[in-house]
Amino acid sequence: MAISVIIWGIIILVVLIYVLFEFKRMRHKLFALFLIGLILFAFFSFNFVFAGKNIQLNSLPDFQKAAQMYFSWLGNAFHNIQIVTTNAIKMNWQGNKST
Repeated sequence: MAISVIIWGIIILVVLIYVLFEFKRMRHKLFALFLIGLILFAFFSFNFVFAGKNIQLNSLPDFQKAAQMYFSWLGNAFHNIQIVTTNAIKMNWQGNKST
């Protein structure tokens, strides 16, 4: 009886250690996926914002103008998301009550 409890304790300890190491690896994988997503978002949003505009990043004033344009667009996008979210919350989601 005591040997089986010790064996079960060792098995549970081994499984727990394995799960902890896998969690650590999974955390690194999730961080890598987050960074990849952030890079893709930046790439596609830069292309969207500067499409059709003659932007040269050769000098500091041009870079400042491009950064101002990009962050203005990004701020407006988040503001629009905020407006849509607040309007969705304020809507009547209970439907029509007819008797």
